[in-house]
Amino acid sequence: MSARDIIIRPIVTEKTMKMSSDENKIAFVVDKGANKVSVAQAIKEIYGITAEKVNIVNVHPKTRRVGRYQGKTNAYKKAIVKLPEGTSIDIFGTEE
Repeated sequence: MSARDIIIRPIVTEKTMKMSSDENKIAFVVDKGANKVSVAQAIKEIYGITAEKVNIVNVHPKTRRVGRYQGKTNAYKKAIVKLPEGTSIDIFGTEE
């Protein structure tokens, strides 16, 4: 599996943007078969940054309703990556 198959996309929410600015942590949706070591290696390969710490969370599906119809949201695996001081990852692609 390549690094781009492990790291699917960054998670962009108010909470993750605050984590990014305050604690220098970035959150990613990762492949369901990924572990901490493979996520750290993928971050190093894609961005050239060695991760200080990687935490993995399985996000379970939640029940949602729209009128009388009921369904579930998708389940996914989330990785929270702590970056070393002085480094950052530009997830929006605005830096040149």
